[in-house]
Amino acid sequence: MNEDRVNFGYDFVEPDEKTRRVGNVFRTVADRYDVMNDVMSFGLHRIFKRIAIETTSLRPGSKVLDVAGGTGDLCGLLADVVGHQGQVILADINESMTHVGRDKLIDSGYAWIQTTVADAEKLPFPNCYFDAITIAFGLRNMTNKDCALTECHRILKPGGILVILEFSKTNHPLLKRAYRFYQQSWPIAGQLITGDSAPYHYLIESIDVHPNQSELNCIIADAGFREVRYENLLGGLVAIHRAEK
Repeated sequence: MNEDRVNFGYDFVEPDEKTRRVGNVFRTVADRYDVMNDVMSFGLHRIFKRIAIETTSLRPGSKVLDVAGGTGDLCGLLADVVGHQGQVILADINESMTHVGRDKLIDSGYAWIQTTVADAEKLPFPNCYFDAITIAFGLRNMTNKDCALTECHRILKPGGILVILEFSKTNHPLLKRAYRFYQQSWPIAGQLITGDSAPYHYLIESIDVHPNQSELNCIIADAGFREVRYENLLGGLVAIHRAEK
């Protein structure tokens, strides 16, 4: 196998091919992305995001970047913390998702939040600029996680905080079995709600091949971060990773 290849679900593909395929996945589901999130998680993703924000140590006036911010859920919550005197930027590589996020934020009264189409591996921001960076359920879709995390480290201020909310791994056999059974409903729901089941087959596979909690902590530390730790949610099915520059 070519060592330069990367995971796209269970497949190994060239990096550019993964970027293209992931882009297609999110273009397909952008308009119904929020609905599917609520259906698949029974709305729990909204609670997880609030918990993640509590770990950022943000305060009024802080500057924060939400990488892979998609439809803007996290940005609205971040804006409530930092206020108009702060700065919130939504960055996502997928233009369709960014447009949905921008429109939703404007409709919700957050027109002052900035949105930009940007690759997490080449973030268009100066060194040592942000007080915090958040990534919610987006890291596993990135082609080169190491590069993206290094970029996050570069643009954080010294003492700045990185918070990653992501699907993870449980060690509970019964919970693992029940979760696997429940996941089989996702493609069916995807077909009914979005008209396409393929993105949700990819979702299941992307969770399976994503690093576990300890492995991801090591990847974060290798990008230059310190004080790297994680907190499990739902018995480890989801985890919040926090690190400091």
